[in-house]
Amino acid sequence: MQIENLTTTGTAYRTPGSPLNGLVLMGGGARTAYQAGALEAIGRLLGGRASTRPFPFQVLTGTSAGALNATFLASKAMEGLVGLDDLAHFWTQIRTEAVYRLPQTPLDKFSRWATAVGLLRSARAHAAAVDSLALVNTLHQAIALEKIDAALQSGVLEALAVTASSYSSGIHWTFCQTRDGQAIPWSRPGRRAEQQPITIEHLMASSAIPFIFPSTPLWVDGGMEFFGDGSMRQISPLSAAVNLGADRILAIGVGQPPRTSQSTLNPGRPSLGTIAGHAMASVFHDTLEADVEQIGHINQSLQALRPALRAQLPFRPVQVLTLQPSASLDALAQEHAHTLPKPIRRVLEGLGALRGSGAALASYLLFEPGFVNALMALGRTDVLARADEIRVFLGENATSAVP
Repeated sequence: MQIENLTTTGTAYRTPGSPLNGLVLMGGGARTAYQAGALEAIGRLLGGRASTRPFPFQVLTGTSAGALNATFLASKAMEGLVGLDDLAHFWTQIRTEAVYRLPQTPLDKFSRWATAVGLLRSARAHAAAVDSLALVNTLHQAIALEKIDAALQSGVLEALAVTASSYSSGIHWTFCQTRDGQAIPWSRPGRRAEQQPITIEHLMASSAIPFIFPSTPLWVDGGMEFFGDGSMRQISPLSAAVNLGADRILAIGVGQPPRTSQSTLNPGRPSLGTIAGHAMASVFHDTLEADVEQIGHINQSLQALRPALRAQLPFRPVQVLTLQPSASLDALAQEHAHTLPKPIRRVLEGLGALRGSGAALASYLLFEPGFVNALMALGRTDVLARADEIRVFLGENATSAVP
C-alpha cells in the first residue's frame, strides 16, 4: 500500500510536530456495538465521563455500520470526550425495528410461509430482503450533520471519510469531507476518493449489507451509481486515514477470534444459516491485519534509510494500534438470538441461523439490547485489558489510575 499525504489537511491547525490521531472503524452490522463500548471505555481512560477535554481523534473513517459510528462521533466532536459516551448511549437505545423491518403480509402472524413469501416479493422488487427506511429515520434523529462542518471549520476535526462499493462500476469509493474542502487526487486500481459532504444517503449506501438491505444511489463523477456495503472489496481499510494525514491510527475491528481447535466446528452438513453466515463473513472479511502488516514493513524500510533519502520518498511512518474482540461474537449472538422480533426469528430459525455456526448470520442483524449490551461490555473489557498500551499510543500518561 502506498502511504502518501495527498492533501494539506491536518497540518494548518496543529501544533508543529504533533501527531494527528486517526480512528478507523470496520464494518459488521450489529457487531459494531462493540466499538461503542470500546470507545466509551477509552473516553474514561482519557479523562472520565464529565471531562471537557478535547476530542482525541482528528481523522475519522468508517465502513458499513462503522461508518455510522464514525459519522455520529464527527457530529459530536465539538463536545469532546462526552461524544464517546453519547455513542454508547445511542447504542443502548437502539432496537431492531429502528434499523430494518420485514415486508408484511396479512398472514405474517400465523404463517412462516407467509413471511417467506413476503421476503421473496421484497427481494424480487427491491433486490433486498428487508426495508431499511427505519434506519434512515433513526440516523436523521441521531446525527446532526451540520455539526460535522462546524467541527471541521473549528479545527477540532480534520477529516471524515465513509466508504461504499459501487454495484454500477465495481469501484470502491471513499467519500471525504475535509476541513480544507480541496479535491482529493486519490485514485488506485478499483479504488477512488471524492470530496463530498457526508449525508445520510452516504451512510445508507455504506451500510447496505448485500441481499439484505437495498442499494442506495449516489452521484459520483457527474453520474448516478448504485452502492452497497463498503466492506465489499475493501482491500486496504487503513488507506483513507493514511491518505488524509493520520500519523497514529487506532483501528477497531469486529471480527471473530481465530478458532483454537477443530472441536469448535459443527459436525455434519452445514445449514443454510451456516452457509449464509460464512458468506456474510466473506463480505466483512477483515483485511485489517494484512494492512497493518504492510504498514509495518514500510515503517521498517523507512527507518533503515538515511534521512536525506527518506525525505525524498512519498512515504512517511504511520503508527497503528488495532483492537479486536477477544471472545466469539457468534457465540454471544446465539445466546441472545431468541430476543429478535418474532417474524425475523422465524425466518432465521428456518434457515438454521439461530444455533451453532449458523448464529453468525444473526450476529449481523441482532440489534436488540441483550446482544448490544454484551458487545459493549466486551469492548470495555478489552480496552481495560490494554489500558496502559492505549494511553501511551494516544499520547497519555500511562501511570494514571484506571477509572
